[in-house]
Amino acid sequence: MLGAERLTVIRGHLKRPSASALEITPTNAVYGGQEDKYFRYTLPSPFLNDDQRQFYEENGFIVIPKLIEDELLDQFSERFINLCDGRVPRGGITLMKDVSLMKKGATGERLYNKAQDIVYDEVFEKYFFHPKLLDYVSAFTGPNIKAVHTMLINKPPDAGSLTSRHPLHQDLYYFPFRPEDRIVAAWTAMERINVDNGCLVVLPGTHKGRLHQHDYPKWEGGVNKAYHGVLGHDDYKTVALTMEKGDTVFFHPLLIHGSGANMTNGFRKAISSHYAASECYYIDVKGTLQENISKEIEEMAKKKGIPLTMKEVWQLRSRLVRGEEGTL
Repeated sequence: MLGAERLTVIRGHLKRPSASALEITPTNAVYGGQEDKYFRYTLPSPFLNDDQRQFYEENGFIVIPKLIEDELLDQFSERFINLCDGRVPRGGITLMKDVSLMKKGATGERLYNKAQDIVYDEVFEKYFFHPKLLDYVSAFTGPNIKAVHTMLINKPPDAGSLTSRHPLHQDLYYFPFRPEDRIVAAWTAMERINVDNGCLVVLPGTHKGRLHQHDYPKWEGGVNKAYHGVLGHDDYKTVALTMEKGDTVFFHPLLIHGSGANMTNGFRKAISSHYAASECYYIDVKGTLQENISKEIEEMAKKKGIPLTMKEVWQLRSRLVRGEEGTL
């Protein structure tokens, strides 16, 4: 369900009463008893052992090797290329361009750096509903899961201005819902990813901190649309996450992370979704650090001819993938 039809349904849901912050919090959302009092960011689960849970608690991320099959990832890559070349209809998918490559006249796979809002695509949805992936997701969100932000990220060879890098940022900056501890990103490498082609980089442990002020970095060469960064963190020493095809990293929305430029002649692709407990609730971002990005997102929706509030944008992007509907 896409476009005007889905928007009508969403606006109907907006009339329901909002959840109180008391209904789900980082402390009472844990499904264990006294034995789980030392775990804030993960839930009791047969899919993460205590060592893995402790690693995530301390660092804010964990990599699960070879979680997604090569055959599926190859299907996703082919689908993305077909979208870029116009061989399949986009539907509600947004294709985003790299500003530097656009100026150089690039086309197809060499122009587009992201396919966004792909959760209703008949091919890509195989990732978002992947049973093994959702098993791991449930260790962070609980049993009722919504895919809230879905995308395939492509890094074509850099044009020379380093616009293929992504500034250090926190994903929670973009999300008007809480609690943050019941949100998790799943990010799967679609090929071998390393420092040369622009792997993810992280600042371990920063998920324990606060949401920081973001804005466009003043980089020479510019930056792509909506690629805001945490101010004052450009020179921080990061940890590079080198990954093999099918490896999947799960990380907290407050974890400071970014990615480098693709300095190779090949591509660097990943497919990703942010998942949230369907019991999460919306917040009012007016007067907060998120007000500027809220206005930018609403302006982008307006330019597409569908004026939406920040809340409506995220409800339009979301899809229940396991369990029961909630207030999100």
